[in-house]
Amino acid sequence: MKILLLTSANNSLCQATHVALSAAGHEVAIELFLEEDSARAAIALFEPDLILCPMLKKRIPADIWQRHVCIILHPGIRGDRGASSLDWAILEAEQEWGLTALQAAEEMDAGDIWAWETFPTRAATKSSLYRNEVVEAGVRAALKSVERFESGSFRPTPLNYSDSEIRGRLRPTMGQDSRRIDWSTDSTAVILRKVRSADGAPGVLDQVMGGPFFVYGAWEEGRLGEILGKEACPGEIIAQRLGAICRKTVDGALWLTHLKRKSAEGRYCKLAATDALGALLPEVPEAPIDSLAAWDPHTWQEIWYREESGVGFLHFAFYNGAMSTEQCHRLLQAYRRAKERDTRVIVLAGGLDYFSNGIHLNVIEAADDPGEESWRNIVAIDDLVREILNTESHLTISAIHGSAGAGGVILGLAADYVVARDGVVLNPHYKKMGGLYGSEYWTYLLPRRVGDARALELTEACLPVGGVQAKEMGMVDQLVAESGEAFYAEVGKVAESLAADPTFGAHLARKLEKRRADESLKPLEAYRREELERMWQNFFGLDKSYHEARRRFVYKEAPTSSRVAWTRGQGVVTSPVLFGVGPDGEPLSRVSPA
Repeated sequence: MKILLLTSANNSLCQATHVALSAAGHEVAIELFLEEDSARAAIALFEPDLILCPMLKKRIPADIWQRHVCIILHPGIRGDRGASSLDWAILEAEQEWGLTALQAAEEMDAGDIWAWETFPTRAATKSSLYRNEVVEAGVRAALKSVERFESGSFRPTPLNYSDSEIRGRLRPTMGQDSRRIDWSTDSTAVILRKVRSADGAPGVLDQVMGGPFFVYGAWEEGRLGEILGKEACPGEIIAQRLGAICRKTVDGALWLTHLKRKSAEGRYCKLAATDALGALLPEVPEAPIDSLAAWDPHTWQEIWYREESGVGFLHFAFYNGAMSTEQCHRLLQAYRRAKERDTRVIVLAGGLDYFSNGIHLNVIEAADDPGEESWRNIVAIDDLVREILNTESHLTISAIHGSAGAGGVILGLAADYVVARDGVVLNPHYKKMGGLYGSEYWTYLLPRRVGDARALELTEACLPVGGVQAKEMGMVDQLVAESGEAFYAEVGKVAESLAADPTFGAHLARKLEKRRADESLKPLEAYRREELERMWQNFFGLDKSYHEARRRFVYKEAPTSSRVAWTRGQGVVTSPVLFGVGPDGEPLSRVSPA
């Protein structure tokens, strides 16, 4: 079928739905719902059999939903209505939540139901629940809805609040009043729910050192409050760690990792809390934590480590997957220390939500000299990739549970083996960021896995790649169906089997032989030099496209085009522009297959 994804953003659910429908053999187009007229034009040109809406911020015009079946993927249980579905579920500590595929109708979120999925909630942020449970449920509901629509015999179920199984209800859009923190009375658990209900966007507006800031990234501190906070007042900053601040609560303490200043006088972006506070940060002690410390659920860590059966598991969970210069340095140091351990295999485990998204655009945007900080950041991540590639003492495995983009994908490919969750979405391209060329040795690592032609196609088409497709083309060696801790348990079995293999020495010898053969053909330094020469032009050349695109991305400015992508079946067939104007000024009804 021809399916149009009409969406307010090409977010994680939209990309995962795009990948799944394309893999199922459907012809899929994506149109950003920026303006009603552009949506009507896309529908007229593409002539879809069905319209799916993975994420909407505005109402679909009646003339569209009356003429076409439009199925909306709403992140709520049956009967739930409103724009703050997940926010309320987290704030009210719902034990089970879900996603409903419903047909667009006169009343928002009140249309007939095509499919629904439920899942147990975790003690996690709204963003994390969305990227994991909601996305997985959304893909299942989308595929089920498409199959039912295609059958021609299925009739969706009208929403009936008299049905005892319908637990949802209409809820208002959650404002800051519902999330406001009262440090004098709110418990740590309550504050955690408030911040988590707003994480990603919009954040919780709070007063920090006398100034208005949106706060993000809350983690409970189980011990520091007892050690440092006895004389502190609730709300007081009592410690800092690697950019995060720790604040006293009435019954303990918690970490806030990120802040964004609210001001009518200028624009500010989300940054590590200490960077956002700047000179406002009081003199508080650093609370260091060893980068090879084990995971501790009672504190906040970006990097942690464990060993088992000859395997070292190095986890790194950076906020939104972005890796600043300093974070790259810290991860490099941790990796070097992991190599010194008496193990055979090192697993680069990434985080639950993201493996990595490469360089940190927010930190770069906020720097005094964004070009210079861009350079420092790309050199730092290049150093990390080179260290992994030149590892002679261990075999390495990348465990990709969360999605990855740009240099974060290439970081994963630096390992000897790549194991990924089958529902993962990878974006192995840089070009959308103002024509950024990219580094991280991608001109060596990507063709090594998929060949020159496919590497060019992936980096030019700028379309997402699903786990199954990534395995078929050679980017990934093994897929794991499980999610969460079960995923890492499966990766652990793979790593421990490899470490215990009697022929481990032969595996390692073949790796070293291949690396030396590749080095004799073209040294890594040559790839790095060529890539960085192109990056220098992006950062310091006359063309300012990268800086403009980065600014638009960081400040969440509206896209300049509503056309995103078109695929046919499992193959990528187009440039990122679906519809447009030809050289003769006439409208294009299709983009021809590449």
